[in-house]
Amino acid sequence: MVTGRARPNLLAESGMAVRQHDIEADAPLDHPSAHAAGHGAHAEGQQHPIKLYLWIWLLLFVFSAFSYMVDYFQLQGALRWTLIIVFMLIKASFIVAIFMHMAWERLALKLAILVPPLTLLILIGLMAIEGDYTFLTRLASFVK
Repeated sequence: MVTGRARPNLLAESGMAVRQHDIEADAPLDHPSAHAAGHGAHAEGQQHPIKLYLWIWLLLFVFSAFSYMVDYFQLQGALRWTLIIVFMLIKASFIVAIFMHMAWERLALKLAILVPPLTLLILIGLMAIEGDYTFLTRLASFVK
């Protein structure tokens, strides 16, 4: 181990050394703040309590039961599909937020992942509305 101002890291063998003041003014390389300096608020190796995962697992089970209850009570039509899709989206958001650690990410990453699918859903909805309008307009003109 080299002492003094310049302390090489693991890349020292290849001739690339990192000096102590390049990372943080007074923190040694093996200090936790030196490792977390480039990682923002989400420190490397951060553990979340098991209670949180068990709670989310229970909520996923409950919303799955709600989805099955839609079939059990034989709901039909738009209500059936609306409830199934709402429960599916709730479960998917829990999985993305907690198990994929999206809840602890920066806003820019959240927006980069969530905005494109939401934009596609909006565009698909607009196309469906326009398709209905075109279909109904043609139907009205042929019925006359």
